[in-house]
Amino acid sequence: MQRTAELEAAYAECCAIAKREAKNFYYGFLALPKHKREAMCAVYAFMRRADDISDDESFTLEQRRVQMAAWLGAWNAFRCADEPILQDNRQDHAVFLAVADVQKSFGVSDTLLEQLVAGTTMDLKADAPEGVRRTVIDGRTVDVYESIEALEGYCYLVASVVGLTTIRIFGYRDAVAEDYAEKIGLAFQLTNILRDVKEDAERGRIYLPEDLLAKHDLTAEDVLRAAATGSMTEPLRALLAEVAARAEAYYAATAKLIPLLDADSRPAMRVLITIYHLLLKEIVARNYGVLQERISVSTGRKLRVLAGGMVRSLLARGGTA
Repeated sequence: MQRTAELEAAYAECCAIAKREAKNFYYGFLALPKHKREAMCAVYAFMRRADDISDDESFTLEQRRVQMAAWLGAWNAFRCADEPILQDNRQDHAVFLAVADVQKSFGVSDTLLEQLVAGTTMDLKADAPEGVRRTVIDGRTVDVYESIEALEGYCYLVASVVGLTTIRIFGYRDAVAEDYAEKIGLAFQLTNILRDVKEDAERGRIYLPEDLLAKHDLTAEDVLRAAATGSMTEPLRALLAEVAARAEAYYAATAKLIPLLDADSRPAMRVLITIYHLLLKEIVARNYGVLQERISVSTGRKLRVLAGGMVRSLLARGGTA
């Protein structure tokens, strides 16, 4: 079906947001056919908006809760209306229009989008989410996950659901792909947690769960102190290595997931996973020096991965799987 000029412009807006903000993810999007790339950019732009509202510390928690409720109310009204409701925020209108089209075109359910937002809004709750202990340390309110199971429940909402949404756009032929996509999502989020230990601690969020902290004779106070001073201790390094090993085990699902995807989507998934896996390997190679610097994969390495993905993408579209 031919798109309207308004819908084309909406997708263009989403692609601009993804190009500006997505960093690692955008490299994978580029290896997709145009219609799938635009769909991924639309979903990313939707998630980015929720993240931005949730994380904007120039507003109080209560103000962010009000903003999130207003944004979700606008989205629900938009998707339920017989005709699209014009939004006051031009960018919101474009994102809503594109995401609603993605839902129709690729079967992305309301439930998946609701779960995406639920993960984002966990940090805005007035009460600590289930599995999280909210405490006061040196006058600061700090949220600490109580167990690795509770942490991975959070990871499911903020990352595995992204994987489940992604494979609906990419296309897959066996329901077992959903299990593998969930595992890759866990791998991605555990990688993020390792990279962001310092920044998260500064925001009063400790994603290193208390059961693992106790196993290594550490406390939440130790993590806050290490983040503040930039001083890595051997027990903390050992804990990070255990989390890295757990992420590495989840990355093993890659070899099982990719063959189940549509041929024209496999190169993009390889690019996405390879770049995130390189990030984990870089953290390990730098001996978990995440308190001294924000570790990343260089643009040059990403471009080399993308180049390989683009070649495979062209071959796949020419009939070679």
